[in-house]
Amino acid sequence: MAACTQSASGSTAAKNPQSPTAAGSGAPVGAGETAVTVSPAVEGKGVIPAEPVTVKATGGKLESVSVTSEGGKSLDGTLSTDGTSWVSSHETEYGVTYSVKAQLAGDGDEKSAHNSTFTTLSKDQTFVGTYNVNNGSTVGVALPVSIVFNKPIKDKAAVERGLKVTSSPAVEGAWSWLKDRDGKDRIDYRPKEYWKPATKVTLGMNLAGVTSGDAVGIQNRQIDFTVGKAVVSTVDVVKKTMTVSENGKVLRTLPVSTGKETFETWNGTMVVLSKVPSIRMDSSTVGIFGPEAYDMGDVKWDVQLSISGTYAHAAPWNEGKFGRVNSSHGCIGMSTDDAKWFFDQVNFGDPVTVVNSTDTLAVNNGYGAWNVDWATWQKGSALM
Repeated sequence: MAACTQSASGSTAAKNPQSPTAAGSGAPVGAGETAVTVSPAVEGKGVIPAEPVTVKATGGKLESVSVTSEGGKSLDGTLSTDGTSWVSSHETEYGVTYSVKAQLAGDGDEKSAHNSTFTTLSKDQTFVGTYNVNNGSTVGVALPVSIVFNKPIKDKAAVERGLKVTSSPAVEGAWSWLKDRDGKDRIDYRPKEYWKPATKVTLGMNLAGVTSGDAVGIQNRQIDFTVGKAVVSTVDVVKKTMTVSENGKVLRTLPVSTGKETFETWNGTMVVLSKVPSIRMDSSTVGIFGPEAYDMGDVKWDVQLSISGTYAHAAPWNEGKFGRVNSSHGCIGMSTDDAKWFFDQVNFGDPVTVVNSTDTLAVNNGYGAWNVDWATWQKGSALM
């Protein structure tokens, strides 16, 4: 990263209005030269949008600063007590040219005026990552930190260097790159083993100014979250049971009905993605048509486990089959009372492991990171 620099003597690094620096005017203060810089900027590209702007002076002191968009909208800001910097109280917009007017004071009574322009990067020139953890939230022990990017990431190593996960207590963990189900570049971080309950975790994203290949990052974020109690569930499709434990103690073993032949429930570990008390389940949304089609408008106590549509939910229409017959289209069905109990126990990030089934859940079908051995997971890092 760099700051865009404009000399008060009138010298300039570029005349192109798309550059972070444009024409200016003024006069030297005292025996030296007064320079004014605008940041955050990416050298040769422009100023990073969606962040406050900082105007700094060297060789003199700022007496006043105004920053105005080409549409005439001014940014409010605060001048430091020592007169060396001014920081806007609002973020800049994308792809907008701003005019900077500053009054500077030097030695004695000498003053100078500084006028210049800078242009922020457009949305087409930038990339952002959408992350899956909220600041201050509590998550389950199996939740990977996951970031999906809105643009292709060609320089994965550069972007990965701008990401960091720390925790207390410290754990061994690694990032791994994958493609999201819609083809977007995605990177997930998981510890070698499940997080321990009460672990404090911080995701640091220092991507402002990082070039991904064709675009520039604009995010600097710190997200702090906590790991909750260890609610771990195991579904045995042969025994047709789901055993739920909390912090190592078995709470209940529930009779269930899982996927029937050709619609087997995914094998391996799935992670709770969301919970809703009622949902419409329409088989056409998951590609099931014809004699096997269904459309049920009020399915209760739904715990989502995969992007492809696997849920644990109430299935009263299968009463008499729980613990005896697998008859679903891939979901984990149970009685309404048991489904409500399970719904109340689990939260975002809790693991549900299915054993004795067939095909294993893919890594990108929700959070399937636990279905990859540790050595293979580590090889997914761009820094290996």
